Amino acid sequence: MTAEVPQIPVLDVRKVSKRFGGVKAVNDVSLNVMPREIVSLIGPNGAGKTTTFNLISGVLPPSEGQIIFKGQDTATLRSSDFARAGIGRTFQNLALFRQGTVVENLLVGRHVHFNYSVLESLLFWGRPRTAEIAAREKVEQIIEFLEIEELRDKPVSQLAYGQQKRVELGRALACEPSLLLLDEIVAGMNREEKEDIARFTLDIRDEFGIAVLMIEHDMQVVMDLSDRVYVLDFGQLIAQGTPQEVAANPAVLQAYLGEEAAHA
Repeated sequence: MTAEVPQIPVLDVRKVSKRFGGVKAVNDVSLNVMPREIVSLIGPNGAGKTTTFNLISGVLPPSEGQIIFKGQDTATLRSSDFARAGIGRTFQNLALFRQGTVVENLLVGRHVHFNYSVLESLLFWGRPRTAEIAAREKVEQIIEFLEIEELRDKPVSQLAYGQQKRVELGRALACEPSLLLLDEIVAGMNREEKEDIARFTLDIRDEFGIAVLMIEHDMQVVMDLSDRVYVLDFGQLIAQGTPQEVAANPAVLQAYLGEEAAHA
């Protein structure tokens, strides 16, 4: 009988801290995301969730600890290399080119796969032409997947908020990530839009095999989508487990609802 090969985490955060002056925004946090897993990072406002995302995606360097992505210590990467390595991200506040079309915004996500010189791009032959054709094919696949075919040539500024969120998700997918970081992807959406994003998130995991780590305040989305949940409060990890285990944890109830609720 062949022995099972243990799975290696796509992401392994080991005792990471981040200081801003004398303040520890993240304190000794460890978490991991396994292949084809959806993991949520939750906590009250100011808990350190976005700072943790910024550390994982290379926006900020950790003050202490290690972040291992697909077996590589990310301390060896430049901030511009994280997307190329396979970490895609959406942002809490939309970061789109508002005057650009949907297609143009999605093509921005393909730039990490372009590895030719300026001279070659001016000639537009050989590698640049091949890369451009491949990029446009990938973008069309994403447009079809996200069901935004009728929006493809519209400027982002003309789209509804929920549609813009889909475009940002599509741009993150365009870099072909192994790990997708979703920062409050359903914030500000109505029920139907939330259900669509939830469906896309499951399909991203199931069809594309992409691991997902998401920050989310909508507990229904967390409960419905997550395989596991980590809870931060004041920069420290206070709980982890399945959604059901976390929802019943007294420390989590206290962090969200206060002392009386935790002992009710």
